[in-house]
Amino acid sequence: MTGSLVDIVDASTRDYPDAAALQFFGRETSYRSLHEQIERAAAGLRDLGVKAGDPVAIVLPNCPQHIVAFYAILRLGAVVVEHNPLYTPRELRKQFEDHGAKHAIVWSKVVKTVQDFPADLAVTGLVSVDVVKAMPWRMRVALTLPIAKAREARAALTERVSGTVPWEQVVASAPLPASHPRPGTDDLALIQYTSGTTGAPKGASLTHRNLLSNAAQARAWVPSIVRGDGCVVYAVLPMFHAYGLTLCLTFAMSMGARLVLFPRFDPDMVLEVTKKHPATFLPLVPPIADRLLKAAREHGVSLAGTEVAISGAMALPHELVVPFEAASGGFLVEGYGLSECSPVLMANPVADNRVPGTVGLPLPGTECRVVDPDDPTQDVPAGERGELVVRGPQVFSGYYGKPEETEQVFADGWFRTGDIVTIDEAGFVRIVDRIKELIITGGFNVAPTEVENALRQHSQVEDAAVVGLPSEHSGEEVVAAIVVAPGAEVDVEAIREFARGILTPYKVPRRIYVVDELPKSLIGKVLRRQVRDRLLALNAGA
Repeated sequence: MTGSLVDIVDASTRDYPDAAALQFFGRETSYRSLHEQIERAAAGLRDLGVKAGDPVAIVLPNCPQHIVAFYAILRLGAVVVEHNPLYTPRELRKQFEDHGAKHAIVWSKVVKTVQDFPADLAVTGLVSVDVVKAMPWRMRVALTLPIAKAREARAALTERVSGTVPWEQVVASAPLPASHPRPGTDDLALIQYTSGTTGAPKGASLTHRNLLSNAAQARAWVPSIVRGDGCVVYAVLPMFHAYGLTLCLTFAMSMGARLVLFPRFDPDMVLEVTKKHPATFLPLVPPIADRLLKAAREHGVSLAGTEVAISGAMALPHELVVPFEAASGGFLVEGYGLSECSPVLMANPVADNRVPGTVGLPLPGTECRVVDPDDPTQDVPAGERGELVVRGPQVFSGYYGKPEETEQVFADGWFRTGDIVTIDEAGFVRIVDRIKELIITGGFNVAPTEVENALRQHSQVEDAAVVGLPSEHSGEEVVAAIVVAPGAEVDVEAIREFARGILTPYKVPRRIYVVDELPKSLIGKVLRRQVRDRLLALNAGA
């Protein structure tokens, strides 16, 4: 693997200069135009003082400016630091304290948060982005109309700011000279924040090699998708997240694809695009697949032409796969990864031999073992559960500025994922649970996922989260928070009795709490730690 991430845009521009690279609310940007904007933005950032090796923060939703900023930073040999634009001021400040970036490209809605950082965190080169300016002309005009709906939409998308450099000024620069040094394959490209395997968020340091490798591995996994103008990728996942960044940004650009950008997931918006440009490749999570399928049925819109949908972040129910594939005529397969691994490690084959309930097989060049969590140098017997450890070209070198935390997650060069798995005779991997979320009750280990899956089978239960709460007698006791299915009359004891028919007695929740909703990440993953904190607070106030 040679070159850098910048080369993939160069290659697609050379091969498909007039093809649509980006589509945003119907407005298209060709590869030729995208490449020129990147070169101009790189020159503009250089004039602001950005140098090779500097961390530069991006705090943007999915929009064309995000892609241009990402590659412009890399073109200078600088390092992208991705941030969730919906973070609270405290969360955002904590990450800036960690990486110390003095330059940031920020959504106008979030600029005030960055400007309010204390003096020692002051961002000296603050670029503000008005995402409305990337929309089609007609839409921009509509947002200026003096009606309540237009005002509300405009207020949700943009905000007037001062004391910043407008993005338009940055991209108005003369293009960067071709002679300007380019980044190397093993240079740091991205700091991707993650909770990691051991708690507090930390920045995973990913090189150009890591991210290039993962994009190449993804291409090898879907050989039926042809590179070029006919390839369409939907960015319904946020690109500040590792999953969305690789599959909706670097992979798409390497394919010379039309990348359709959605600032947030809206089934109606997605279906409108589907009518004209069905997704060749659609990265998603189960809740998105479910909502998209329901909306398509409700509005009578066909999903035909959606060739490959890949699901990650949480278990993919087989009862969702069957109707989705029937509606699309394509495949919906499950994959698995972590931010530390760029992020994709394995996926089910895009073929009839995939195995439901597993996360598939390792991607090309990826090695994995199953080891004793208490002694990661020792493999467990074939077929038994243990901790998954991996190595491959997409696996990171460590956490940014945290050598001790880095040392903790490697064992003899193998990255410890923190996930408990089994591998069958054919090599398919099944995730059992997270080490840190295992519940130890009376000396027995209980996997929350197993209990949640059992509870969700009950007709009264729409969703469930299972955690361990302190117990005087058994260390921890298994406790569940459930969301009741619409219209159902809940009977907690009946649900516990139902669980007893599926689970060993010590796995059955001792208590079940009914809640209105479960806290989830932006990609729909239940945040068990937050569930546990809320239940602890509830018990403390009882």
